[in-house]
Amino acid sequence: MGNKNSGENKIMSYEWDNKKPTAQMLGRWQPFHDGHYALFEEIIKKTGQVCIQVRDVQGVDDNPFDFEYVKSKIIERLEPKYKNRFKVMLVPNITNISYGRGVGYTIEEVILPDNIQKISATKIRKEMRKEGKLK
Repeated sequence: MGNKNSGENKIMSYEWDNKKPTAQMLGRWQPFHDGHYALFEEIIKKTGQVCIQVRDVQGVDDNPFDFEYVKSKIIERLEPKYKNRFKVMLVPNITNISYGRGVGYTIEEVILPDNIQKISATKIRKEMRKEGKLK
């Protein structure tokens, strides 16, 4: 007879697997906000793990945050619930995503509720400046 409580309240650990199907999120994340978090929660449902790519845009237009700051904020927000289910990497300032024929992946837009869609990093940066948290 096993312990009747075995399996209860047990947090399943997850181990990243580069060979496993993985969803991709590409963005500036200037800063990573509640809308990005909601998007992540929808995207992770597709494959169970997500590669978050941060475009190298610090100093280009109104993109004040560097990669290390952006990465730290993403990890801070996602790790409590999604430890080891995501990777964050710096990529060039990708502005076009192109492909030839169907080669085993899907490009899709995730439509979130209006209250989430309206969250704006531009407005967040403006408020941060008003509060003196950003130059």
